[in-house]
Amino acid sequence: QVQVVESGGGLVQPGGSLRLSCAASGSIFEIYAMGWYRQAPGKQRELVARITSGGNTFYTDSVKGRFTISGDNAKNTVYLQMNSLKPEDTAVYYCYADLVVAARTMSYDYWGQGTQVTVSS
Repeated sequence: QVQVVESGGGLVQPGGSLRLSCAASGSIFEIYAMGWYRQAPGKQRELVARITSGGNTFYTDSVKGRFTISGDNAKNTVYLQMNSLKPEDTAVYYCYADLVVAARTMSYDYWGQGTQVTVSS
């Protein structure tokens, strides 16, 4: 089994910062990428940021320059540093890990349970 566990959400004022953490554990052979999606009420889930095992990153346009994703391959952990937060960043943030559980098998996305981020004064 594979577990993906997020932490670090909460309530913050506009302009503030939060740091999300996500750790994957269990029967993992190799992780190809980890990242964060978010879903606000009434909206579709969107990819916020992603980092590959090689360190390549992707950010959606609305967070570029404000959010930074980083990873620790040894700990199967990814972080999302969120600065200059805006009310429109309010959402449930979901971590995922694109990984394989054995050699020469297909990769699958494993998801965390989500963590609420609320930006409000």
